Amino acid sequence: MKILSWAEEDRPREKLLLKGKSALSDAEHIAILLGSGTQSMTAVDVAKHILSSVDNDLNELARLNVKELQKFKGIGEAKAISIVSALELGRRRKNQESPKKVKITSSREVYETIKPELLDLQIEEFWILHLNRANQVMKKEKISLGGVAGTVVDPKVVFKTAIQNLSSAIVLIHNHPSGNIKPSKNDIDLTKKFVSCGQLLEIPVLDHIIFANDSFYSFADEGHI
Repeated sequence: MKILSWAEEDRPREKLLLKGKSALSDAEHIAILLGSGTQSMTAVDVAKHILSSVDNDLNELARLNVKELQKFKGIGEAKAISIVSALELGRRRKNQESPKKVKITSSREVYETIKPELLDLQIEEFWILHLNRANQVMKKEKISLGGVAGTVVDPKVVFKTAIQNLSSAIVLIHNHPSGNIKPSKNDIDLTKKFVSCGQLLEIPVLDHIIFANDSFYSFADEGHI
């Protein structure tokens, strides 16, 4: 039977979309790379045949070169290159160390984390830190930029990106190019609005930092959050 005649949830590509990548077998992942089989075998059958030749060992499969893969029925140069390339990416990922995530436990750590982005700027920018459940920084994101005296930020934009990044909590940061870290009335009102929105969405705002080159102001340290 051709793959197109299978139930939709059993076709490799559709199965990945419906159930996620972990639901697919090794043969099904390779079949996606192949794209098609032969007149007598589906792409999954071709993939199973290749895997069987190396005792279903992906490490052994990765040792095969393009010419060796082309010996299998239904595998031309383009398909062989796709398999070799995919397995090489897997090898590189395995050898690549994941960067250590910064854990936020104080306002000082927020300041040091955002310092490379805001140091010596002549205009105001508004950033957020996306944190996971362990308060580790998943991402630093610039939300808006403005002039020397202010920038406009919309809470809807901030929490939309927080939801998209599956943030467990966020930290707000904006800079004062003047070096004056005293919060304005607008800073205070905006912080209250963000805190209220975060409580409703269960994405707490842990702090709001006003950044200057040599100092900072923390709403949390000052008891305003």
